Amino acid sequence: MRDDMILVSACLAGVKCRYDGGDNEHPDAVRLVEQGQAIPVCPEQLGGLPTPRNPVEIRDDRVVDESGTDFTEHFQRGAQEAVKLAVRAGCRTALLQPRSPSCGCGMIYDGTFQRRLIPGDGFLARALRRAGIEPVAAEDRD
Repeated sequence: MRDDMILVSACLAGVKCRYDGGDNEHPDAVRLVEQGQAIPVCPEQLGGLPTPRNPVEIRDDRVVDESGTDFTEHFQRGAQEAVKLAVRAGCRTALLQPRSPSCGCGMIYDGTFQRRLIPGDGFLARALRRAGIEPVAAEDRD
């Protein structure tokens, strides 16, 4: 087991796993994966959600889409599985997609679907912190 591995949001590594079927390819994440220094994961897919899927945001500590359908269990399960992989790989840090209800760290959308940001962490970022793994938001390319 290496202790210098990094967990990265799979969408940052160019995997088409975003809610809309796209990616958020980021050169730092791609380089880390290509050099064998990072493991790409998509917690939403690990939690059993399809791609594409409805956009969701965190509202009152629940993950919901605009109609109010609750996806919290999927996000909890995906975060648990991603943390399990990170721990087994010896990751100490994670490079994550900004603003995401899973991967957002520091700032997330406010749950109103109006693109307003508030301080907070997504479900994976929270779980990583609890496991002693430091989540870092990738430089925003939006």
